[in-house]
Formats: sequence, structure tokens, C-alpha cells
Amino acid sequence: MTQLTRQDCERLDQDDPLAAFRQEFDLPENTIYLNGNSLGAMPKKALDQARQTVINEWGKDLIKSWNVHDWFSMPQRLGDRLAPLIGAEAGEVVVTDSTGINLFKVLSAALTVQQKACPDRKKIVMEGSNFPTDNYTAQGLIKLLGDQHEIVFAEGEDILQSIDDSVAVVCLTHVHYKSGRILDMEAITERTQACGALSIWDLCHSAGAMPVDLNGCNADFAVGCTYKYLNGGPGSPAFIFTAKRHQGKALQPLTGWWGHAAPFAFERDYTPADNISQMLSGTQPIVSLAMTEVGLDISARADLNLVRQKSQRLGDLFIRLLNERCAEYQFRVVSPADNELRGSQVAIAHEQGYAIMQAMIARGVIGDFRAPDTLRVGFSALYVSYADVYDAVETLRDIMKNSIWQQPEYNRRHAVT
Repeated sequence: MTQLTRQDCERLDQDDPLAAFRQEFDLPENTIYLNGNSLGAMPKKALDQARQTVINEWGKDLIKSWNVHDWFSMPQRLGDRLAPLIGAEAGEVVVTDSTGINLFKVLSAALTVQQKACPDRKKIVMEGSNFPTDNYTAQGLIKLLGDQHEIVFAEGEDILQSIDDSVAVVCLTHVHYKSGRILDMEAITERTQACGALSIWDLCHSAGAMPVDLNGCNADFAVGCTYKYLNGGPGSPAFIFTAKRHQGKALQPLTGWWGHAAPFAFERDYTPADNISQMLSGTQPIVSLAMTEVGLDISARADLNLVRQKSQRLGDLFIRLLNERCAEYQFRVVSPADNELRGSQVAIAHEQGYAIMQAMIARGVIGDFRAPDTLRVGFSALYVSYADVYDAVETLRDIMKNSIWQQPEYNRRHAVT
């Protein structure tokens, strides 16, 4: 097979139906940004939206903006905009709080439902290799419940085998944060419900990167973030999906006034809303929500099937170029080789992974590192080009060929990797 050239990649960019979206992002010069799987790039319109929200809405209209600019309904309004991206209906999603807090809410709600329906079920199936926040949140909830429940950690093919009639909830991440491996949402949800359990899906590495069909899979609950492929900004609010059949029945325990049936009645006692609003708690972060809306506007205009196809091709290109240009440097591809089983990232392992990634970042190729030895590169199809991937691998090759990673400054550990 003939080795690929940069000209080959440039031709792919010329034929890219998503190429125009790149112009909607404020990407720094001389930077190849391959970390949208951790923090999405800034949309150009975000700054104008920030000025509008802060200077005009807050600064001039002050508290009137809750009505004049409809601040109050932003969680539901943005949820309705996000819903089609994850296979949900209007009224099934709210944008609010963080992923960890939202997981606490839906896991609590699901366990409460199961406690009433089948009190002998005490098990929660999760992945031990999952992003730690999900596991930590579940562990904290169990302690709060008095350790009457237990977490069953399973991996890969063992997940399905771990789901039986002793399980209350199956709580899994659709796309693995480190390897990028995709779980079969439909098959696992079907098995979960056949056993009488409830399903919760974490979509942090799925939403905005690939088509997701929560209702098509009959999922019960889902959570996810907006600051990765949805480009909502650092720490932008997360989201909650609750299937309509559970609304008004599966109640979350952080019963703040925004989840009340009539918030401005200011009643002494809590009466839950009977719709998705019950998943809200306290007053919402309006400035962050406004930034999130800009990213959602872009994603809503993109064809998710084309986004998925391009990200698969970008990942395949990276793996091929890595094999062609860096074969002698002992990188090991951790992600699935089959792009149908891989999300919008490729993870590669190397014993000097931290220093190598730091050297890449210094050269303007930004990915990230996950302990103990994994380098992650993400392919946000709306702004990453095929030529970017070629140049990134060439930079990696030069770093390895000339042992640049051995320089002391690249071996000093930073707080964030």
C-alpha cells in the first residue's frame, strides 16, 4: 500500500462537506487542536453572546431579564434543542448542574423507584475503568443510603453477564473516556430491562460526536456534559434525560425550588413538578447557559451522520499514519481498530506517554494524557481537518526521532494532565 502524503489529506479536506464549520470556531494560529474530547474549541459567536448576556441583559435589564430575555426557561429550552442530538423528545432533557451532580440525581431517583417496586434488588452494575467521577458519585450515594446497596464492577463482555434479576440499576458510559470503546446501548438496555432493572447512560463522550438514540433504545435515564463535543465552554452545564414514562414518578432528592411544581408560590413544603423540571434544583448559571446555547446552535445545524463518518475517517487516518510514520517507536493503539466500535478519539499507549504529550503540546499539537501511559487525541469533526492529522503525526514522529520528549521540561508533572 502506498504511503499517504499531505497532499492526499489536503484533497480529503477539499471534499469535506463539513469544512465550512471550521470557520465558526476561534482556533489559535499554529495550533492543531486534538482535545475536543476534553474541552471543545470556542465558537466565534461566544464572545458576542457573552457581551450580550453580561452587558445588555445583566448590566442594563438587570433582574427584568428573567422575564424579558426568558432566563427562567433556559434549562428546558436548551434541553429541547439538545434533545434531537441524543434521540430524545422535547420535554425529556434539561441542561443544568454538572455531570456528577446529575448522576447523583438520576441514580437516586432510579434506586428509589426500584426500592418501591422490588426492595430486594440492591446491586448497581458499573464499569470499574469508568471515568472516576461516576464511580465516586455512586460510592458516595451508597454511603448516604447506609451501605445497603453494592456496586458490581464489570468490564467488556462481562457486563451483560453481570445483569440479572438481583440488579436494580445498570449505570454505564456509552463511550469509554480513555479507550474510546463504544458499548452496545441497545443490547445492554434490552438486557437490563428484561431483568427488571433500570438503565442510566453517561453520554459525555457521545453527545455531539455521533448519533445517539436514547428513545430508540428505550433508555430510562441519561446524563452528559456540554463542554466537549458540544463546545459549551469550560465547566458549561451538563444535562439530564428522563424518559417521559418516568417523569413525576422517579423523583430526584436535591429538591430545590426550581424543581417545585410552582416555584414562585414560595410554599413552605416541597411539591415536585410532574415533568422534566423536577430534575432542576437551584438557581441556574445564566452566563454559562448562554455560552452553551452558542455551541448547541452549531451542533444543531450539523448533520450528525456526517460528523460521525468524518470522525471515524480521521481516527482511521491517524492510526494508519501512526503505523506508517512511527512504527519503530513502540506505540500501542488502545482504542478499537474497528471504527464502528470506536468513538471520536484514538488512545495510544507508551511508557513515556506523559513526556511525549507535553512535547507535542509545546509544539502546538494539543491532546492530553491519562495515567498511567495513555495519550489521547480527539477528532472533533466540525473543526479538525485531515491535514491537521497528518501534521500531528509528523510532529510526533519528529519528537520521537530526535528524542525531544527527554528534555527535562517535558518530564515535570503539571496539576492537569
